[in-house]
Amino acid sequence: MPHHASHVSSLFLNRRAGVLLHPTSLPNEHSFFHETPCPQMHGTLGKDAYLFVDFLAQAGISVWQMLPTTPTHADLSPYQSVSAHAGNPELISIDWLVHRGWVEANNEWINLEPSKNILQAIRMECADQFYRRVQHDSLLAELLNKFCNDNSYWLDDFALFMALRKHFEHKSWTQWPAGLKKRLADPIDEYREFLATDISLHIFEQFAFAEQWKALRDYARERNIFLFGDMPIFVAHDSADVWASQEFFNLDENGNALTVAGVPPDYFSETGQHWGNPHYNWPAIEASGFNWWINRLRTQLNQFDLIRIDHFRGFEAFWEIPGNSLDARTGQWVKAPGDAFLAACFEAFPGLPLVAENLGLITPEVEALRHKFNLPGMLVLQFAFDGNSKNPHLPHMHSLSDVVYTGTHDNDTTVGWYESLNQEQKKKVRNYLYASEQKINWLLIESALASVAPLAMIPLQDFLALNGEHRMNMPGTTGINWTWQFNWSQFPEGLNETIKTKLTRYDRLGHKSSEN
Repeated sequence: MPHHASHVSSLFLNRRAGVLLHPTSLPNEHSFFHETPCPQMHGTLGKDAYLFVDFLAQAGISVWQMLPTTPTHADLSPYQSVSAHAGNPELISIDWLVHRGWVEANNEWINLEPSKNILQAIRMECADQFYRRVQHDSLLAELLNKFCNDNSYWLDDFALFMALRKHFEHKSWTQWPAGLKKRLADPIDEYREFLATDISLHIFEQFAFAEQWKALRDYARERNIFLFGDMPIFVAHDSADVWASQEFFNLDENGNALTVAGVPPDYFSETGQHWGNPHYNWPAIEASGFNWWINRLRTQLNQFDLIRIDHFRGFEAFWEIPGNSLDARTGQWVKAPGDAFLAACFEAFPGLPLVAENLGLITPEVEALRHKFNLPGMLVLQFAFDGNSKNPHLPHMHSLSDVVYTGTHDNDTTVGWYESLNQEQKKKVRNYLYASEQKINWLLIESALASVAPLAMIPLQDFLALNGEHRMNMPGTTGINWTWQFNWSQFPEGLNETIKTKLTRYDRLGHKSSEN
């Protein structure tokens, strides 16, 4: 047995339940210091995040899973980010900055209509105040310097990339002047000086995000709640990561992707999915000791107690679509060095707390790789009821190496899913669950809680019995994805007690001692 085979996160030593909710889905109804919070476009790491942690603690829920918390492009997808390392500045709570004493509130903020431009202007005003404060606050200056030094492996490139991106009117880096596109020393140094003010803004935002994140994580850990992150396997072409490490991607001499990522036709799409992310130059990455990936994991481990690797099957073989094709069906499977990659990761981080997203077209080779490194996989109850008694998603097929979900961010809510079934399909579901009257969301929730899988994850929408209008994402579509927010009035009275009673029944209250 390889040395890494026994590395399972201590989170799996006790039966637990978790909730899936991205921070952008939090409301903005409360403030740390006055009744009306500063205008925000969506949820932040502010007061409502702390109230949500309080709710989880009262309900006995000990895991909070989120989608990637990195900056998004205009489509708002957390899976298409301008950085694999940076925090999304739109998650920064301005209210928190005022409460912490870093900045002074401007009464005019309250009357502003939230938008990307307005919020960026507010953050710029905050940055100006912050840097003036740093000049007279040696402890804050020391904290900022330590953050910059500890994160220099990604922060410098990211801040410059974002400043350049703004300067060139958000054009792709492949359309920048050749010297910047190729990262030649002289033009890079010239623009680093020229754009110093914008660069300092992005450094402030990342420092503010990191401090707010640490405060929230500490608050959660004090209440025995662990944070579960999500790391996409691929990065966006228009990102600091690709621009700064072009040698690790399959690009032509102009920086354009020669091959891009996606998946063949599956449950989610009859024509497959064309994601458009550039594929990795795996030989170059492997020759470097997988350091680029190890740095990605280092960033994740600084934020999360458990990490889901999205599209795990891509480490065994990935669907490679020609860069000049928009049809995912034109792709082919290409092998990846998954064994060597995971061995390097576990050598760098013994006990690496990973969960493999193993949904979709999964082959025996993919499962063999997952089992070799003893990684928990995912099961989704909405996929279970196709009439096949050996369907791995059915509760009687679950194992102690699984994480079970009622649904994920890519699924409909349980109520929406059930409403979309025909009568025959509904009958199959209720026959298996031996129930006819109980609400379907609670039937599926209790089925997940009763599973032998050590971790049961429930989207918040299912606890709230919300229909399909409240789903987070519909794969393969654009429009209103990633925008859902709850409000506290949607919580039925006594919901925390109802949940805790069920978690007690199924021994999912976790462990009360501190775990590292």
